[in-house]
Amino acid sequence: MKESLVAIYNDAISSLRDLLPIVIVIAVFQMFVIKAPLEGLATLIVGALLVVFGLAFFIFGLRISLFPVGEGLAHALARKGSGFWLITFAFTLGFGTTVAEPALIAVAQEAAAVAASAGAIDASEEAQASYAFGLRMTVALSVGVALVLGVIRILTNWSLPLMIISGYVLVLLITTIAPPNIVGIAYDSGGVTTSTVTVPLVTALGVGLASSLRGRNPMTDGFGLIAFASLTPILFVLVYGLIVQWI
Repeated sequence: MKESLVAIYNDAISSLRDLLPIVIVIAVFQMFVIKAPLEGLATLIVGALLVVFGLAFFIFGLRISLFPVGEGLAHALARKGSGFWLITFAFTLGFGTTVAEPALIAVAQEAAAVAASAGAIDASEEAQASYAFGLRMTVALSVGVALVLGVIRILTNWSLPLMIISGYVLVLLITTIAPPNIVGIAYDSGGVTTSTVTVPLVTALGVGLASSLRGRNPMTDGFGLIAFASLTPILFVLVYGLIVQWI
């Protein structure tokens, strides 16, 4: 119990240290640039403290639950020797952690509203909801595929730099023919997938799998899955934009 309290305290101090630069920047601009008094100062302070403690508990929970679970499942599936279940787990993990990502939901809804106002899709609520849902499913599917590619790369020892470079070359080529209104959304989609839930689980999966395979180094082979999770959404959303345009 004492060790847990010490760990939570250290996480809280770390979260406060990470949050402090943001608070300083906002305060400087508020006092010296905008020169407007802060409204509801007590509420802001309480909210900031809640953010600090929330991050502390979140990081503590990741360390004692999600990381061990991800690594443990990767070890167990690798020992079982079933490539099918390992790939199925990787896809399900990528899809499941992304489809409910709040940042992705917000971006998809905003993209649908902007697309409707620009005349790219019908302005009805049903059309916007369908567009946003399709965008979410596309990104979630892409992250699932990304983790499958990452797992296959670890199993086969393919070159990570070659795969990443090839992927971005393909992205650049498709960007030239994709609808202009989808390009920005596609590139932003690559960022919203690297969330505070997806990243720890994906990292744990890669490190756990590399640790359980003979001849693999967790440091050189266990990382790189996040790069796929950032790359494939761009590619998939660009293709999604082409399909929507053709339909």
